[in-house]
Amino acid sequence: MRTPHRMDTHHPDDRSEQPRDPYEELGALDDGPLEATPLEDFLGEDAEQRHVPEPDWSPPGHRRGGRRRKNRFAGLPLAVKAVVGLVVLASFAALGDRWAVLYAEHRAADTLKDRLDLAAAPEVEIGGFPFLTQLAEKRLESVKVTVPDVAADRVSLAKVSATAHDVRLNADGLTSVRGADVPRFDGDVVLSFEDLNRELGASQVTFTGEGRDRVRARGTLPVAGHNLKLRAEARIQRQGERGIATEIGGMRLDIGDLATYRPGKRASEGLHLTRKASADLARETQKAKALLSVPAIVQRMGVPEATVDQALADDGKLAELTGSPRFARQAERLNLIDLALNNPEVLKRLGLDPDLLGELSGLTRPVLADRLALAFELPKPEQGDVKLEDVRVEEDGIRVRLSGSGLTVGD
Repeated sequence: MRTPHRMDTHHPDDRSEQPRDPYEELGALDDGPLEATPLEDFLGEDAEQRHVPEPDWSPPGHRRGGRRRKNRFAGLPLAVKAVVGLVVLASFAALGDRWAVLYAEHRAADTLKDRLDLAAAPEVEIGGFPFLTQLAEKRLESVKVTVPDVAADRVSLAKVSATAHDVRLNADGLTSVRGADVPRFDGDVVLSFEDLNRELGASQVTFTGEGRDRVRARGTLPVAGHNLKLRAEARIQRQGERGIATEIGGMRLDIGDLATYRPGKRASEGLHLTRKASADLARETQKAKALLSVPAIVQRMGVPEATVDQALADDGKLAELTGSPRFARQAERLNLIDLALNNPEVLKRLGLDPDLLGELSGLTRPVLADRLALAFELPKPEQGDVKLEDVRVEEDGIRVRLSGSGLTVGD
């Protein structure tokens, strides 16, 4: 067996024969203390942290943020603080000014209601800002007054709205206003169709706009116990400087599908059979004979007497006569209104009520037009001038522009 090789570790100069301790030789190789390894650093830090005592618990400081904000505001420049203060003061001043305006508007509305004898207080809106400065100068930039439901002759004006400009106040101080001078104002007058339907139509006639200056009336009109279908048109126009006039035209009353009444004296007016009723005479022998048995009617229709005699004696000749287009046109043009009084029985056979025809004869154009008139006139003021400028028919009613000058309100 091979013995291990023994290394000679002694110094070549050392000639001593004494054996050496191997541990001492290892110690001699030590160059000094070694630096700490990263692992020892990590373990060492962890150990130190584990031994650091925790601080005692104390409640959170809730007022710390508030003190911080206070300190921030305290740190603002003096100019910024002054601006903030002025803004706050201006806000309070504006609020006070608006309260003063509301109070003044309320007092003015009550005063106008009493002096104009109105059913309800008007709406008053004072323009311009600030109000207190205007009041101190005794001059208001503008004042708008809106008065609802103003009586005007037979109708009610739905709204009268006017805006006064550059109003001069007659006042002693800020709290005593005796009156005002209005050098100039403008506004609107509205006549609503809803009011017209209620006041003139009595829920049976409705008014609607048709074009810029025309109003159409449609509904029923009771005459002698019969509800006749009514049609008419009104042309709206200014009359003078303060009035509105209406020219009623196209008036027509339909008696079912039997006859039509148009008031007037022209050939196209009066009481006429409808086209349908005239055409039905060819099929209704009794009505045709009743009509041809009245000489006045035959004469107005221009039918020769010989032809009438043949028709009354022979139904074939009668059908030939009444079935011709010429006879239907002649019957349609025939005005029956004056013949109704002298021949009530004959017209009764045609289906016409003699009492109805009697009342229709008295329902002349002026009478019927008066029932549909939309005219009104603004009252003339004691001082100053008020005039109507423009009249326009709109969807909901009639609107009139007005203007004025030199008005005085109060003392």
